[in-house]
Amino acid sequence: MRKPFDIQNLVRPNVAKMTAYSSARDEFTDFDKEMVFLDANENPFDNGVNRYPDPQQGKLRQLIATQKQLQEASILFGNGSDEVLDLIFRAFCIPGKDNVISLPPTYGMYKVLASTNDIENREVLLNQDFQPDIEAIFQNVDADTKLIFLCSPNNPTGNIIDAEKIEEILTRFDGLVVIDEAYIDFASAPSWLKKLDQFPNLIVTQTLSKAYGMAGIRLGMAFASEAIIQVLKKIKPPYNVNELTQQKAVHHITKCDLIKSEINSILDNKDILYKALLDIEFVEKIFPSEANFLLVRVDDAAKRYQQLIQKGIVIRNRSTQPLCENTLRFTIGTSRENQQLIDALKEISR
Repeated sequence: MRKPFDIQNLVRPNVAKMTAYSSARDEFTDFDKEMVFLDANENPFDNGVNRYPDPQQGKLRQLIATQKQLQEASILFGNGSDEVLDLIFRAFCIPGKDNVISLPPTYGMYKVLASTNDIENREVLLNQDFQPDIEAIFQNVDADTKLIFLCSPNNPTGNIIDAEKIEEILTRFDGLVVIDEAYIDFASAPSWLKKLDQFPNLIVTQTLSKAYGMAGIRLGMAFASEAIIQVLKKIKPPYNVNELTQQKAVHHITKCDLIKSEINSILDNKDILYKALLDIEFVEKIFPSEANFLLVRVDDAAKRYQQLIQKGIVIRNRSTQPLCENTLRFTIGTSRENQQLIDALKEISR
């Protein structure tokens, strides 16, 4: 019988013992009031950014909690999703001892962060349909396996991971399952945010870089139980999300109609590109995608990549990734950019 899940069994011992750093803005939280602030050794001359940012990102947290219909205590912000992922490694994985599992082809930063933190990354290839091989995963799980990473929709393949497979992993695994939903806003499948209460070992990460169109401000999000979030907040830098990022995010995420319109435009252009690719003679396969890109197998990826470069179009050659031989990844641009790509592909094909 499975033991009740207790996050404290997974926390690194040194992290469990530590006390989080308390900044001046943690100790006095009403810094929007008209006060004389002489507590944080800041420059007193107002230029819009002379004060430290809110370390708890209060306004942004309230907005995201409302949009996602979650408790504020279930949210952590980071300097991009990569910082959020790095915090997860540092909070739960003991360097030189623990291991994690990733499922290539997938987002390359899982492997990089594992190496950075001196954690073994056990790679278990997806099957030919880009779905997890459940038994192969659990053959690689041992007492020191702390994390399993699932990217859904997956990058670079674009497909959704089957919900039944994810649920089986969550149910069988005693460690943490991180579902990277960077592209979820383009997908027809629902987010796993609604399952947080059902699975105490679930962490969902999302970003404002894709559908929200704010890659430049570097804002990532983690959603999990309050217990998990409290552990991550222990070790996060106090001012990891800067003032300009918070201001821009608060201003933009309320533009729901604009964001929805841009998502719909991207999805429409993806359909147009998909249909056009069917008539390109060197295209051998177009993989199903629930993201804002298409993965396409061609006759000679290196050759076709260079031909598009010569026409002023930069795409991504993903041929070095497992199961992705001779594949190109096309991000969906504006209608004009999309048509430029289609025209270039037709010229090359002729």
